[in-house]
Amino acid sequence: MTPHATGLLHDAWCVVFCCVVALAALGCDQRLAENTPVQPIAFSHKVHAGENGLDCQFCHAYARRSPVAGIPSLQRCAGCHRPLVASKREAAKPEVQKLLDFSDKKEPIPWVRVYDLPDHVYFSHRTHVHAEVRCQTCHGAVETMDQVSQVAPLTMGWCVNCHRERNASQDCLVCHR
Repeated sequence: MTPHATGLLHDAWCVVFCCVVALAALGCDQRLAENTPVQPIAFSHKVHAGENGLDCQFCHAYARRSPVAGIPSLQRCAGCHRPLVASKREAAKPEVQKLLDFSDKKEPIPWVRVYDLPDHVYFSHRTHVHAEVRCQTCHGAVETMDQVSQVAPLTMGWCVNCHRERNASQDCLVCHR
């Protein structure tokens, strides 16, 4: 191979490498912006947690006793909304009707996950709830959101900084089991 061809090959690899790094950096920045999925029912945390003042754990009841916060059961949602529909306070709301349709068919609502950690990371809502870490620390001001989106990057550095600020364990095995 001639020196000129070697130089061109080197330049081409440098361009490819720079493009890959640039696309990866863009992808990291887009991760938060793109993690506002369209849900099967336009559920508003602003209405439920904000205006109506429901505590996060009223609906996400597993958070205090399990690693996962859980999605409320259809029975829990319908249990609140069915009486309101019967009293004609919500009969005309299409999103409530979607909820009741799922309930009547006994089909789970196919919610789209907003927060998802890599498989190699262990996170326990229970541990954080018992340490009195507010939900808003990781999830943002959900009580102001009509549509939930991921607001915290949930990167290792972000989590380690939070652990440092709270004097929580920084042992690797706390999060990587």
